[in-house]
Amino acid sequence: MEKPIRILHVLGSTNLGGAESRIMDLYRHIDRDKIQFDFLVHSTKEGFFEPEIKQMGGNIYYLPSFRVYNYFKYKKACRDFFAEHNEFAMAQGHMTSTASIYLPQAKRAGIPITIAHARSAGVDAGIKGFITKLLRKNLYRKCDYMFACSDLAARAVFGNKRFEEGKTVFIPNAVDINEFAPNDSVRAQIRKEYGLENKFVIGHVGRFHYAKNHEFLLEIFTELIKQKENAVLFLLGDGPRRAEMEAKAKELGIADAVIFAGNKNPVAPFYQAFDAFLFPSRFEGMPGTVVEAQAAGLPCLISDSITKQVKATELVEFFSLQENCKTWAMKFLRMIEEADSSITEGDNSALLNTFYDVNYQVKCYEQFYLTGDVEIMR
Repeated sequence: MEKPIRILHVLGSTNLGGAESRIMDLYRHIDRDKIQFDFLVHSTKEGFFEPEIKQMGGNIYYLPSFRVYNYFKYKKACRDFFAEHNEFAMAQGHMTSTASIYLPQAKRAGIPITIAHARSAGVDAGIKGFITKLLRKNLYRKCDYMFACSDLAARAVFGNKRFEEGKTVFIPNAVDINEFAPNDSVRAQIRKEYGLENKFVIGHVGRFHYAKNHEFLLEIFTELIKQKENAVLFLLGDGPRRAEMEAKAKELGIADAVIFAGNKNPVAPFYQAFDAFLFPSRFEGMPGTVVEAQAAGLPCLISDSITKQVKATELVEFFSLQENCKTWAMKFLRMIEEADSSITEGDNSALLNTFYDVNYQVKCYEQFYLTGDVEIMR
């Protein structure tokens, strides 16, 4: 039996995160007799998904974190890695901040196809964001294919010209639609576990990071609970700003109505406990969490800075971040009053057999990885 081809995915880590979760969804569904995934990460700490990756036959390799001042050391580490490991059929870089450094090294080492995969439509504030933009400036020249999870991400990472010329490939973040199908028994179980039986549960799933705008989310909820006293804000995720947000919840006097649940795996059952989804991010590429929320049948109010391509169903409404927290709260209350209640248990057929469904998308990826024909992905 022929050995499977190996695809290298380059990431910051193997911890829970948007890009990581989407790649792991693909990995779980792909035909591993034909295609295997390996991971090159910028961390030496064991990540959340590391045991599962190894169990499925994947290898994990490590690069030093990029710190600007170590540019030459980082570039040498990339060169040394690919000189030793050029067995991959493709290298797919999801960490585009330094892809202009590591992808050319992969190509020079003899890896046939390199892909830069834009996962975000924004950058961090300050000097870090400025340097990221600088490093991405000529990325389009340093890869064979340009993938993007949204048109906004394509424009932000590869430039308007490449997008307008049709050189970027739109691939939405896909989820396992079947896993998120509304389920009354799972809903009852989770709500009982967290004491939510008589509560209106507002869900949010995301890393505690600047992009997610958790401080504004807490301010909106402060206004919401004045109008809906049985409301609870359920926050799934972890990250560097979690402690700061826990302190802010206490400062706003809403700590008793906010659940900081941390990371959960699997995450799908928790969507069943929610009644609605609130997501006022500053920027995103294509938030898989909003696709997951739609698959679970939840009405979603999200910021208008997020790509319109995330609206896969009529459950999503957009609202401006220029509006204040009180206006957001009133808009959210109107939305849930008008929400379509026609979705029944197990019915999320609108998303099945679309590119938002990993069971469909993985078939296209398999053909692309095996043949290199990018038109399969369009």
